[in-house]
Amino acid sequence: MEPDGPLLRVPGVTTTRPAATAPRRAAPPPPEPADVVVQVTHLDRNAEFTAFMREAADPLHRMAYLLCGDRHRAEELVQQTFERTYRHWGRARQGEPIAYARRVLANLRVDTWRRTRREVPADHDGLTAASSSRAAPDGGTRHVEERDAVVRALLLLPVKQRRVVVMRHLVGLTEAEVSHELGIPVGTVKSTASRALAHLRALLDLDDLRST
Repeated sequence: MEPDGPLLRVPGVTTTRPAATAPRRAAPPPPEPADVVVQVTHLDRNAEFTAFMREAADPLHRMAYLLCGDRHRAEELVQQTFERTYRHWGRARQGEPIAYARRVLANLRVDTWRRTRREVPADHDGLTAASSSRAAPDGGTRHVEERDAVVRALLLLPVKQRRVVVMRHLVGLTEAEVSHELGIPVGTVKSTASRALAHLRALLDLDDLRST
C-alpha cells in the first residue's frame, strides 16, 4: 500500500503526490434507433391529429350546437371531444376518426346548459343545411326564425331522443351508423327517431300556434 503524503523528503524541498484529477465524463451515447422511432412517431401523431382537428372542427361544432343549443357551450363540448379523442388516438385512427369523435361528443353531458334557454344565437349556421328546404324564398328572417324554432324544440326533447334525431336526420348518418356510434340496436334507433320526430312536430306546431 502506498503511503499518503509527500513521496520524498529533501531538505527545503517537498514533493507531493500529484493531485488526482476527476475522470472525464463520457459523452452520452447516440440515441438508439428505437428512441428515434418513438420521437418521430410522436411528431407524426401530433401532425396527424392536428390535420384531423382542422377537418373535423366544423361538423363537430354543428353537431354540438344542435345538441346543446348554445354556441359557447358547443365550443366547450368540441374541445372536450378533441381532448378525449387525442388521448385514445391510437384506437381512433384505426377506424374512422370522425365517427369516434362523434361518439365521444354524443356521450358528453350536453345538458349542463339550461334546457329551457330561449335565446338561440341567430348568427350560427348549425341548422342551415337542415332547414334549407323549409326556408322562405327570400332566405331572410323567416329562415332564421324557423331554424331557431327547431333548435328550441330540440332542446325540449329527452337527451336520448335528441342524440338520435340529431345524428340521424341533421348530421345525416344512416340508421346502422347511429346504431354503431351510440352502441344501441338498429331497432332502438328507428323507434327512438320515430318518437323524437313526432315530439318535434308537436312542439313546432305548438310554437306556430303561439306565434299566430
